[in-house]
Amino acid sequence: MREKQGLSLGVTRRTFLAGVGGAVALSVAGGVAKAASSGEAPQLAALVKDGKLPALKDRLPENPLVVTPHEKIGTYGGTLRRGIRGSSDHNGILRMVGNQGLVRWNLEFTEVLPNLAEKWEINADASEFTFYLRKGTKWSDGYPFTADDVVFAIEDVVKNKELYGSTPAQVSIGGKAVDVAKVDDYTVKFKFAAPNALYLENLATPLGQHPTLFAKHYCSKFLPKYNTSIEAEAKAAGAASWTEFFRSKCGDIEIPSRWSNVDKPTLDPWVVKEPYSGGATRVVMTRNPYFWQVDTEGNQLPYVDEINFGISQDVESLMLNVISGKIDIQERHISTLANKPTLSENAKKGDYRLMTLVPSAAQQCQIYLNITHKDPAMRTMFADKSFRQALSFGLNRQEIIDIVYFGQSEGYQTGPRPTHPWYHEKLARQLTEYDQDKANAMLDKAGYDKKNDNGIRLRPDGQPIFFAIDVIPTLYPDLVDTLELVKAQWAQIGVDIKVNTIERALYYTRGDDNAHDAAVWPGPGGLDPMLDPRDFFAFHPQGSRYAIPWAQWYTSNGQKGQEPPESQKKRFKLFDEARSTADLQKRGEKMKEIFDIAADEFETIGVCLAVGGFGIIRNNLRNVPETEPDSWTWPNPGPALPQQFFFTS
Repeated sequence: MREKQGLSLGVTRRTFLAGVGGAVALSVAGGVAKAASSGEAPQLAALVKDGKLPALKDRLPENPLVVTPHEKIGTYGGTLRRGIRGSSDHNGILRMVGNQGLVRWNLEFTEVLPNLAEKWEINADASEFTFYLRKGTKWSDGYPFTADDVVFAIEDVVKNKELYGSTPAQVSIGGKAVDVAKVDDYTVKFKFAAPNALYLENLATPLGQHPTLFAKHYCSKFLPKYNTSIEAEAKAAGAASWTEFFRSKCGDIEIPSRWSNVDKPTLDPWVVKEPYSGGATRVVMTRNPYFWQVDTEGNQLPYVDEINFGISQDVESLMLNVISGKIDIQERHISTLANKPTLSENAKKGDYRLMTLVPSAAQQCQIYLNITHKDPAMRTMFADKSFRQALSFGLNRQEIIDIVYFGQSEGYQTGPRPTHPWYHEKLARQLTEYDQDKANAMLDKAGYDKKNDNGIRLRPDGQPIFFAIDVIPTLYPDLVDTLELVKAQWAQIGVDIKVNTIERALYYTRGDDNAHDAAVWPGPGGLDPMLDPRDFFAFHPQGSRYAIPWAQWYTSNGQKGQEPPESQKKRFKLFDEARSTADLQKRGEKMKEIFDIAADEFETIGVCLAVGGFGIIRNNLRNVPETEPDSWTWPNPGPALPQQFFFTS
């Protein structure tokens, strides 16, 4: 066995350090003597005095996680104000609050650190992981967090086929789900059917939170295995089924109901006080009295009393709140280059400073034509590689970069960023030149040589080439501007599109139903190509929007979705082999083979390399790193540990 207290990712992210630079490391060590200090929030101290809450020493684990503050020891108090959008911005809450897994990322996004597991052991071929939990950790309602909760979360919930059509990729390998067993009250063993060398890295991402998401003493009440009358209870509560009832009570990683039940126990720094539900204008979260982290002087975290997530219906309202000083920290939804001059000019008025976000994404705007479209004519057209290549030649990327991104990018398709050791020239750069003549010639040759009176090309069935591209304006307004230019550019080569602006919930619903023509999203995998390879093959059942049914087939081990072509199957196999080896060089060789195939298949169309982002921090909010990674797999700002943010007077 190899005992680990932190896992370095090595060469795959060394270059990222230069982008973050100067970040203060967060301590993972800490002594019981420090933890035994009596530092706690005044409100909690008052409850202890009145006999309504156990003493601090009885609420903390034996060995709490000790966090070294980014700048200095903080003070208690205040409400931190942050903005989210519309009815489906639940991940805006997750990024701030819900990052309490067994392990976590360091600030630099280069190393996996202990978290709720204070240490772990890995066997020689990385097929077994033994986690040692912090003894005495408690859920937010005071119940102990033990190995029973972890076993329950995976064995009873995540592996329940009525709740999950297929086992999430993070807890399966080679199509087989992990087996989780209790060793003792605070030790749990994960056993995979094959080597899973990337498991710790995946465990540190948002999608790795399942082991710590479901409190057995609470969530077991909503499972038939533990409650034989659950169907009747669900019906009485107005739910269509027990599974719907379970979701409403216990949520999941990425659904709104995770934040809509004030009774659900959590391990987060703050717990829901005013829920995220239909018609809500804000979500309020208040300090968890049993939170299991302290600072270096033994003061229990978090410092901030509450978080108020104000819900804005448009970016303009959110921007006005920022400029007028009504937001304390924000990067989500406002981090577009068009907003930067306005935010810079109003920094003094709003009493804030700017923060810098280093992108981990590869692509600013990836265009996904639905190769598995339900309509046969559309499917045939989108599946024609020469059609996709022609559209790529028909993009004036420099015009888009100059107008939408102020010249701050370069033409790019997909793949690791240029600074990454696995950078792949063909995957990244092919077909990025603007050549209308070549685009027209390719479309003519592909059989789209006839046009209607409006100059739009006709398909072989006589219908004009027209399709809609789904985009979420509340989340990525720059992609709307990009698509408007794409629409004009493609019209010049006889292709008509609709820029289909929709709400996020509908965007996901259409994708899940395979009901979309095309969609856009910022392409991931720039600095974390193995953690989010959705653009290199159909890996993600929601994210690989050029072929979601293929991704469903892959993640369900062939039980759902549509069987993909051999080139996809080969990439599935290569990726499973890559993530089964701890040898970094061998991983890179397997990924290069994937990149080679993806470049040849050319399934998605990229516009330009992802540009750096920014945000604002109120001047009286301290301990906030002013440079952070910007990534879903490092779900900023959560890994910077908002529980150690505090306000100065």
